[in-house]
Amino acid sequence: MTQTAAALSTDAQSAIADALNQAVAETAVTTMLAQNFHWNVTGMAFGPLHDLFQKIYEDHFIAQDDLAERIKALDAHAEGTLAGMLKRSKVNEHDGHGSDKVMIKAMLDAQRTLASTLAGAGELAAGHGDTLTEDLCIERGQAHEKFAWFLASHLK
Repeated sequence: MTQTAAALSTDAQSAIADALNQAVAETAVTTMLAQNFHWNVTGMAFGPLHDLFQKIYEDHFIAQDDLAERIKALDAHAEGTLAGMLKRSKVNEHDGHGSDKVMIKAMLDAQRTLASTLAGAGELAAGHGDTLTEDLCIERGQAHEKFAWFLASHLK
């Protein structure tokens, strides 16, 4: 049965919010990763990669807010510290040194990690009848898979 955030049990709200906080953490780290690469990319593909990394960080900045606001709708705490996000994230920081291919590969891995995290969060939400969170996770997961496709295309 489909339920609104307020109709979910406290345990369901907490579990879904925890999964979304994982997605927020990874999105935040990936946002900074994309901005770092936007600033530091060099090479023959500078123009298109500079633009692509900017599209990614702009998209992800908005996504962080959408995910965090859903956490708040679930009556939970949205993690808002960089230290907490770095500790929780499966996406690692990068110092911004390296070739364009190194940057592309790191960003590709981050996008795939985010798509997987969101697929899991969406499944969890669906299991509790929270179709609104499931829909948000599907939408975000599709965005990350599309960015992954763009990035992978640069490596072929």
